[in-house]
Amino acid sequence: MAKTPAVMVPAGDREVRVSSPDRVIYEATDRTPEITKLQVCEYYAAVGEAMMRQIRERPTAMERWPDGWREGMRLAVGPRDKDADGFYQKRLPRGAPDWVETVGITFPSGRTAEELCPSEPAALVWAAQMGTLTFHPWPVRRPDVDHPDELRIDLDPQPGTTFADVQRVAGVARELLEDLGIRGYPKTSGNRGIHVYVRIEPRWSFEDLRHAAIGFGRELERRDDGVTTAWWKEERGERIFLDFNQNNRDRTIAGAWSLRARPGAPVSTPMTWEQIAEVTDPAEHNITTVLDHLADGDPWADMDDTAHSLEPLLDLWETLPGGELNFPPDYPKMPGEPPRVQPSKKVAAHWDEDGNRVEE
Repeated sequence: MAKTPAVMVPAGDREVRVSSPDRVIYEATDRTPEITKLQVCEYYAAVGEAMMRQIRERPTAMERWPDGWREGMRLAVGPRDKDADGFYQKRLPRGAPDWVETVGITFPSGRTAEELCPSEPAALVWAAQMGTLTFHPWPVRRPDVDHPDELRIDLDPQPGTTFADVQRVAGVARELLEDLGIRGYPKTSGNRGIHVYVRIEPRWSFEDLRHAAIGFGRELERRDDGVTTAWWKEERGERIFLDFNQNNRDRTIAGAWSLRARPGAPVSTPMTWEQIAEVTDPAEHNITTVLDHLADGDPWADMDDTAHSLEPLLDLWETLPGGELNFPPDYPKMPGEPPRVQPSKKVAAHWDEDGNRVEE
């Protein structure tokens, strides 16, 4: 069979070449038909302007699935995981067009990289041509990559909870933000969770950002006993986990308007608070429906009009009890961090008061 010729997809002021346009990226479901590579690229061209309001000038990791996504496929968990079907691309691949821009970033290990930095919609379409389904932007912009301009509240449902539980907690989060004089912008995660973004003044460190998220989470726990900030899964129970560690350096969540590697090509969809309270099934917001949602207006269009102070949230961090919480396992041991061992496996006599293991 003859190979389908490449096509050109208009995106902003450019046209982007898309090879193998008829490659099936998502299989048909009872909600959506087969989705091809061309349709994915056309989707990103269509949402490009709205997406650029959120992703422009941000270091962005690409979640790539070069052969498309199928049930049972697996995302790599590290650079040595060579048998996975999808992977995170944190360095711009060789051969990228010269108009695809980058920005230098530093990982927690101290290593550096030149990462994709979208400056126009065509960059999104080029990344989709390279197999990118989900974009993972940092909460910083190119002029200052060490001071975040965005707090991200990641409400992650745990086993035994439902999307309705996440919606309820999101409503409590909205009330708490409003009590603090802060405006939050919600979106579906593209799976079962809800993300809330807050624009902040870019004058605090990643450590401050993480502490602000912990402070917010602890106050949210106080207001709703269905919320937890427990890092260890065995301690979370059937509650909504506020994943504070998503505010660390080089920790990202699916960007606004991004597709997800899930059945039916769902989209992480920005909404108003009223809209998100009415969602019955987040999978209804997918590649075939989101453009109609966007046609009614971008719910996040005015996000950049205000930049809030982190001080009210840092006050919660300072005043609510609990102290420091665990960092992800690939981070260096941090000052004041509790022992990195599951509570059920911890033997008190083996640890000193600073959380360091005592040699036997």
